[in-house]
Amino acid sequence: MIAVLFWSEIWLVGHPKFAELDGLKAIVTGGGNGIGRAIAQALAKQGVKITICDINLEAANTVAQSIAGHALEIDVRSRSSVEKTFERAADLMGGYDILIANAGVSTMQHALEITDEEWDFNFDVNTRGIFLTNQIAARRFVSQGQGVIVNTASLAAKVGAPLLAHYSASKFAVLGWTQALARELASKGIRVNAVCPGFVKTGMQEREIDWEAKLRGVSPERVVEDYIAQTPLGRLETPEDVADVVVFLCSNSARFMTGQGVNVTGGVYMT
Repeated sequence: MIAVLFWSEIWLVGHPKFAELDGLKAIVTGGGNGIGRAIAQALAKQGVKITICDINLEAANTVAQSIAGHALEIDVRSRSSVEKTFERAADLMGGYDILIANAGVSTMQHALEITDEEWDFNFDVNTRGIFLTNQIAARRFVSQGQGVIVNTASLAAKVGAPLLAHYSASKFAVLGWTQALARELASKGIRVNAVCPGFVKTGMQEREIDWEAKLRGVSPERVVEDYIAQTPLGRLETPEDVADVVVFLCSNSARFMTGQGVNVTGGVYMT
C-alpha cells in the first residue's frame, strides 16, 4: 500500500487531483491502445472505476488488468453490440457516469481514389460509432439526471487535409453531432464535449506515417519532420497530452463547458 501511495503521489506532480472524480465510473471505448489507453489510465489515477470496451479484447484485458478495471469486447458499429456491452459494463460497475467515446479508425488515399469501402469503413466506426455510443449512454444519463460525454474527434475535424478527405469528413461530422447533442442535453444536466488531437505518437499514427510516405513518395522520416515543422510547440504529441485534457473535461473544473471541440495540437490549429 505504501508503494502504491508513493507511486500515485509521484504521478500527481504536475497533474492536478480532481477529488470529485474519485469513485465515479467510466466506459472508455477504443481503450485498448493509444489515446484510449492513456485516457483510461489517467482517469483510473483519479480514482475512477473503468470498463475498457474495445474490438480487440486481448488489448482491452491488458489495460484493464493494469488499472484494476474491467474489459469487454465491443463493435461500436453495431447497435446491439453497444447496447449489450454498455449494459454489461453497468452491471459490472454498478452504473456509469462518464462515457469516453474514443474508438476510431483511419485510412489514407487520394480523394479521387477513395473507394466506397474505405468511405464506409471510416464513417461506420468514426461517425456511426459516436452516434450509437453517445445515444445509448445519454439515455441512461438522462434517467440519472447527470453525466459527461467526451468524444475523440481530430485536428482533421477542424481542417480538411490531403489524403484524409474521407477521414476528415467523418470527424467533421463528430463535431457537428457533439454540438447538437450538447444543446439538446444541457438542460438535463449532461455535458458533451470533444477533444481534437493533432499528430499523436500512437500505433495508428505509425501506420498513417507509412501510408503518407508511400502516397507522397517520400521517406517516413520526412513525414515526421513535416509534422513537427507544422507544430509550434516543436514535437509530436503524446497520448498523455490528450488524456490530461480529457480528465479536465470530465471534472467539475469544466462544469461550464459543453459543445466544445477542444484543440490539443501543440498549436497546429489555433482558434
